[in-house]
Amino acid sequence: MSITAERTYGFDDLPRLMALMTGDEKHGPAATSTLDVLWVLYDRVLRAGPEHLDDPERDRFLLSKGHGPMAYYAVLAAKGFVPVEWLPGFGAYDSALGYHPDRVLVPGVEIGSGSLGHGLPLAVGTALGLRAQGRHDPAVWVLVGDAELDEGSNHEAIAYAGPTGLDRLHTVVIDNSSASHARPGGIAARFEAAGWSTETVDGRDHEALYAAFTTPHPGRPHAVVARVEPKDS
Repeated sequence: MSITAERTYGFDDLPRLMALMTGDEKHGPAATSTLDVLWVLYDRVLRAGPEHLDDPERDRFLLSKGHGPMAYYAVLAAKGFVPVEWLPGFGAYDSALGYHPDRVLVPGVEIGSGSLGHGLPLAVGTALGLRAQGRHDPAVWVLVGDAELDEGSNHEAIAYAGPTGLDRLHTVVIDNSSASHARPGGIAARFEAAGWSTETVDGRDHEALYAAFTTPHPGRPHAVVARVEPKDS
């Protein structure tokens, strides 16, 4: 059966959608490590869709872990943000789907990403900007990799967001044991020390992810550490 743009897609279709994308820089492990988190967010949590691209009350999702975007593109296609027909052109010179997502070219993409360490600071700024505009309903979500937390820009963002009480800010950390400098107490302890609410879950368990994503955290930003298999496994 051919994959057409008119059909409805589920999680089981994502591997086939990803298989449509070829290229020399697929970063397969980086992409597949995010697949379950992305699906649960877009399928059950985010108030965002292709019909709300310009709605100021939409939730914002920022992909900081942007150097392996195949899973992201597959989910965007499954949810109707981009045509499935775009997927085979992944990484081509004239394709909108580059090796790093481009917010100007890809509907639904909130930031250009791939330079690690930028997404969480941008998410903090986005949450502050929405607060300044008096928009208290939109949630801001950012997906980062555990190795990104080695970047000083992320340390500053974590340290600032907790005391500022940015309770519409949510960070999902994909923990595939790729960080060079592990912190005492683990990833969650780092956020907790700065006043964040935290949950640590199996990053392949959809029900556990959903429960962690929807945990109440009044007055505090929220971090979910999603543990997946090590990148070299």
